[in-house]
Amino acid sequence: MISTKSTQNDCQYCSVISQNNGEDPIGTAGSYDHWLILELKQPWPGNMWVDDEKIQPLTKRLKQLIFRKGIILRPIAIAPDREYSQPGYARLFYYRRSKQLCSSYEKQEFLVPQDQLIPLATAIADSLMRKSNSLETWEPYRQQSSEIREMLVCTHANVDLACGRFGYPVYKKLRSDYTNNPEKPLRVWRSSHFGGHKFAPTLIDLPRGQYWGHLTLESLDTLVHQNGDAEDLRLLYRGWAGMGKFAQIVERELWQQEGWSWFDLPKTAKVIKIKGKGVLPYIYQVLRFIPSRRVNLLLSFLAKKATVSWVRLEFIKDNVIKTYEAKVEISGQVNSTGYSGKDITLRPVNQYCVTHLKDISTN
Repeated sequence: MISTKSTQNDCQYCSVISQNNGEDPIGTAGSYDHWLILELKQPWPGNMWVDDEKIQPLTKRLKQLIFRKGIILRPIAIAPDREYSQPGYARLFYYRRSKQLCSSYEKQEFLVPQDQLIPLATAIADSLMRKSNSLETWEPYRQQSSEIREMLVCTHANVDLACGRFGYPVYKKLRSDYTNNPEKPLRVWRSSHFGGHKFAPTLIDLPRGQYWGHLTLESLDTLVHQNGDAEDLRLLYRGWAGMGKFAQIVERELWQQEGWSWFDLPKTAKVIKIKGKGVLPYIYQVLRFIPSRRVNLLLSFLAKKATVSWVRLEFIKDNVIKTYEAKVEISGQVNSTGYSGKDITLRPVNQYCVTHLKDISTN
């Protein structure tokens, strides 16, 4: 552990330290099958999902989903927008992964009276609890927007100052320069924290569910249009939310190999073996054959502690299922910090690379 103390009054930004020290953001995207994105007025407290009394009933229901069903539904807030929003109403996006092999999430959008926002969000959580997708009561508020791409830029300075300092210029650039193309409709939102402020400016691109970080204004054209050399954005990619940590690292390698068309290919992946301390690998091997959502959550937690992982990734290309196996291991360490401030502590963070990637398809 290395302690650093600022001799200046200026804040030391975690994202600047991370980037200057060469920290690779790949494998840091949150992995979720469900998202709830709610339009909520600012300011947002740092721990808004706990501290805001109006939201607490929803937070309680989301915890029940995890502990009873093993389902993680990730909530994120977006700020009202002068063009997108309507007085007295609030928007809700619900994204879900409906198939194992997919390239993006299915989108549902609702525009409801503000006092109905949390009841609607709770109803969606209830439908998952009962394994039912019935939301007939809310049909009058449903919006047809499946063709609209949504980008969420974290500007939640109450969680970490780096998000406000570096996220807002990226949000402003995207909002002003890239949202007026009717052929490829895009909306850009200021969002609450979704993890990884040391990679600020960071955003989520939906419906695909890709996380990006350490963004620059110069990188936005390539990110939005997704053309040019994919290598230019390699070190800005945090990963795809449809996969876990080590699978995200493998997925990036295949993106670099296949090019931009990769993001449109249905895909899935799982860790099939790990190497780590003590009995960890043996526990993992036993548990991975148990068909349970709650066990899968435990497996995801155990896999993150591995020093070496073997990943099997499948995707569909030209109507043919392709299967790859890869080995992911630690390539070194860099010093980084998880927060900004005048007095910070640096810790070594493992960096990973793919050391073996093989096509094992039988057809």
